[in-house]
Amino acid sequence: MDRLRDRLAAQARAVGFADMGICAPHATPQAADGLRAFLAAGHHGQMAWMAEREEWRASAAALWPQARSVIMLAEVYTPDHDPRAVLSHPDRAAVSVYAQGRDYHDLVKKRLKRLGRWLIEQTPCEIKVFVDTAPVMEKPLAQAAGLGWQGKHTNLLSRHLGNWFFLGAIFTTLDLPHDAPEVSHCGTCTACLDACPTNAFPAPYQLDARRCISYLTIEHRGQVDPTLRALMGNRIYGCDDCLAACPWNKFAVAASEIGYAGRVGAPDLADLSTLDDTAFRARFAGSPIKRIGRDRFVRNVLYAIGNSGQPGLVAVAQALLQDQDDAVADAARWAVGRLKGE
Repeated sequence: MDRLRDRLAAQARAVGFADMGICAPHATPQAADGLRAFLAAGHHGQMAWMAEREEWRASAAALWPQARSVIMLAEVYTPDHDPRAVLSHPDRAAVSVYAQGRDYHDLVKKRLKRLGRWLIEQTPCEIKVFVDTAPVMEKPLAQAAGLGWQGKHTNLLSRHLGNWFFLGAIFTTLDLPHDAPEVSHCGTCTACLDACPTNAFPAPYQLDARRCISYLTIEHRGQVDPTLRALMGNRIYGCDDCLAACPWNKFAVAASEIGYAGRVGAPDLADLSTLDDTAFRARFAGSPIKRIGRDRFVRNVLYAIGNSGQPGLVAVAQALLQDQDDAVADAARWAVGRLKGE
């Protein structure tokens, strides 16, 4: 099995993954307590699906009892520029790095399936592949597999990759050799916590999603608390501030997948505000942005317009005062009032 593990690691890199680690399905017993505390505090906000499958999410062994090993893979999407630069251009939209190109779910899953097929060809076994689409706690599993550690911003960090990478998992019935778990190397650094615009971290290694801009722009339905809107700046889909602030990114490696290359860029807020449902779907076909729908997207654009300080955008917001979506109309009223200083 040691030889198979080495060949598997080599094949993982051959198909495009940046790193691989293996752990047992039951290697994250502490994750269950952390999840329960997160849910009990209400930090998951409107993400009810996290509580609905709590038992499976808390234990990979419960998700698929036949699994004997969990193979964790890292897929790099490192940006070639500072994603915070767009924040100084308030008439432009800031879109998270991971959503700049094609949907990572599709790209990572295809790579996982290629690697899984290779493994089955080497020795009879069963597999299941996951990439952020099932109740799997990828980050604790990745730490148990030695890929990295959950930093104070709760994202995974690697001494070799920084923190710009996706995680994929292959569960298998094979009993493969396991890697040593990684430990935290954050030390006394608080760069990620200090960078958060909305103070979404109650404490190091803890996140209150209800204050996180990524949650607010992607998962939160309806109107956003006005006190938080003003802190969102021009971020209309996700937020990279805590990731970009991490000093470990000095070890980040360039992304090899061309599908992650930025095609969205920093579009004009005024242009984005005019999108109807059909135009929105056409513009963001194949992008993770498409999943939030036109209404939530335009709501976010209007919050950014309200924060822009650009009087010339008043008319843009006024054009949406009678929008059929209540949250969009409310955002338009807020944007107009904010730009007029009311």
